[in-house]
Order: sequence, then structure tokens, then C-alpha cells
Amino acid sequence: MTRKVEALTGNETVAQAIMRINPDLIAIYPITPQSSSVESIASKVSNGEMDSELIQVESELTSMSMTQGAALAGGRVFTSTSGNGLHLMFEPYTRQSTLRLPMLMTLATRELMSPHTVFSGQQDVMLVRDAGWIQCFASSNQELFDLLIQAYRIAEHKNVLLPINVCYDGFYLSHLSERVELLDKEEVQNFVGKFELKHLHFDPENVMSVDPLTSGPRLIKFRESHLKAMQDAIPVIENIDKEFGEKFGRSYGGMVEQYQMDDAEIVIVTIGAHSGAAKVAIKAARKEGIKVGLLRVRFMRPFPAKKIQEVLADKKGYAVIDRSVSFGWNAGPVFVEVNAAMANTEKKKTFFSAIGGLGGADITVKNIYDTILILEKESREPQGRITTMWYE
Repeated sequence: MTRKVEALTGNETVAQAIMRINPDLIAIYPITPQSSSVESIASKVSNGEMDSELIQVESELTSMSMTQGAALAGGRVFTSTSGNGLHLMFEPYTRQSTLRLPMLMTLATRELMSPHTVFSGQQDVMLVRDAGWIQCFASSNQELFDLLIQAYRIAEHKNVLLPINVCYDGFYLSHLSERVELLDKEEVQNFVGKFELKHLHFDPENVMSVDPLTSGPRLIKFRESHLKAMQDAIPVIENIDKEFGEKFGRSYGGMVEQYQMDDAEIVIVTIGAHSGAAKVAIKAARKEGIKVGLLRVRFMRPFPAKKIQEVLADKKGYAVIDRSVSFGWNAGPVFVEVNAAMANTEKKKTFFSAIGGLGGADITVKNIYDTILILEKESREPQGRITTMWYE
């Protein structure tokens, strides 16, 4: 089948995917760098390309509250935000996950104030990684489109029932155009399927109390089931990625992507859009005889700890490149997570955190190539963790 191909920004890619999914209710509030995605969605509702109920609200707090109410009523819902908007909605944001209400929210990731900035980074989403949502990260606009098509299937699966964030780098993906192969609306809706909310309901003949005051052992059971759902999401994600690949010819590796890993001795670990620059740097290093590979984390929550252990187990060393910081650790958050996953492995390795791309700065091919050279040198005699590397 010949499919339509367009040059799209990440924000327009979001609008094209949501138009094809056609959720029941969309609550929107524009904030840089996400703004043009919801503006485009509003245009598509206005011109009749989709018949979703669209509500333009007065703040991000309201957008999450609106979608939460519609989700409780059994609707398939969508919203989008960035940066400070994400943190303004934090109370209903955490409530959405702990009520086990599936929904989709896109995040065009950005830095936080202060100092004042609206530019690219991943600090916003990394600060809420323990709020109970599934979090996945696109490295290209094509992957963004495909993740959005898969997202409702993941969130609404009977073993999961959790909200999902599809994250993409602000400006680097949201505002830059790339080739995107689009699926037909019928193909998308057949893949996404229908959803019926069964674990919560509004029925005057069968009254149910939602979110009552809860303490002690009963609360423990809720948290235990939530964590179990996160782990149960891992095979769901893997299977849906595989099914998508079989139907449409594009698969991304499930929880993680591996590149040039068959004979790799050292590994660069990335998340998000700078993974493309990492592949270019790895190709250059390979030409110099350096056996380096790429491990790209696609899902931050649930964190693919077991898979990462398997991939890195026999490697001499790894460097994790973050576009945000973990306050208090002198490291990036992905590094902290990878390091925790590797804590009980026996083979000694060299490993370190590299941090760059803050406030919209570029993570260049040279930055990553230099990181590879340092990692290769230090891994000749593995010595454990070495000093955090900052890209100036």
C-alpha cells in the first residue's frame, strides 16, 4: 500500500495522529513549545476533520481536571502541555494515575525556570517521573506519530489501565520538520480499537464511591497493584511494538532500541532526539576501530531495568547522556536510573554521566564523539564511576 508522506514538524505530527484517533474529548491550553500542536488540533475540529468535543480551558490545571472527569465517565481523552504547565497541573496529574484512569497526554519537553527560559530540555518530565504515569520518548517525528497510535492501546490494556505521556524534545522535534509516513484514518482506528471503562463506572442503580478517604493496609494494596501494573505494562509495550511492526513495517525495539550492539565493548546510552547525533558519532568512531554501540531508552516508566542489565552485562563501560539533571546526585536522571539497574552486576565497568543540551543548547556530534573517546580510553582498565562530564 502506498501511504501519504509529508514533511511535518513534531507539533503537526501530533495533530495528524490525534485527528486520526479522534478522542471523545480534548481539553487544550497552549504553552511554548507545545502551542502549535493544539492550535492545529483546534483547526481540525473547526473544519470538520474530526468530531471530538474540544474545550479551550483557562489553564493547564483545568485541562487535566476536565480530561479527568471525562475519563471517569468512560471517555477516551487527550491533552497536551509543556514545562510550567505540567507542574501547574500536578495535583490532578498524579490523581489521574492513582485513580488508574487511562488517557494520553503529549509533552513537548522543555527547561524550567529559573533562570528564565522556555527552551528545549527534558527537566519538566524528569521531575515527574515518579508520578505514576507511563512515560515514553520519541527520537524522531516518525516515531512520535507511531508512538501516539500505540499509546491508547498500551494505556487502556486490561493489565495496565494507566495514563501515558508521549514525550518529544521541544523545538528539536516540535518545531523542526522531518519526513513522516502517515497511516490512513481507518488503519489507525482499526489498530487503536474501542475502549470501554469497566473498573470504574457511573450508574445510579449501582452506586460506586470513587476516591474515598483511604488509609492503612487498603492504601498499600492500591500502591502494590499500581506498581504491578507498571511491570505488567512491559510485555504489553513489547507486544504492541511488535504488532505495529508486523502491520505497518516500523518497529523500534520495544522498551529500548539497540544500535551497533552486536560486538560493542562500550556503550553510549541516550533518551530522546539527541540519539540521532549519537548514531552519527558512533559511525565515525566505528571507522576508527572503536567498538561502540548505542542503547536508547524509549520508556522511562516503567523503567526497563532488566533489559538494561542484560544489554550492559558484558560491556567494559557505558556513558549516559542526559538533557536534564538529577538534583542532589551530580548526575543526570537517566544515569541515576541506569546506575541503579546495574548496581548488583558483578563485572567491573567504567561508567559516567554526561550532561548537555540544557536551555536549548545543542548536543553535537562532536560532544558525543569526544565522550566516546574518553569512555574508550577509561574502559581499557575499568575503574567504576568517574567524574560527570558537562557539555559547555
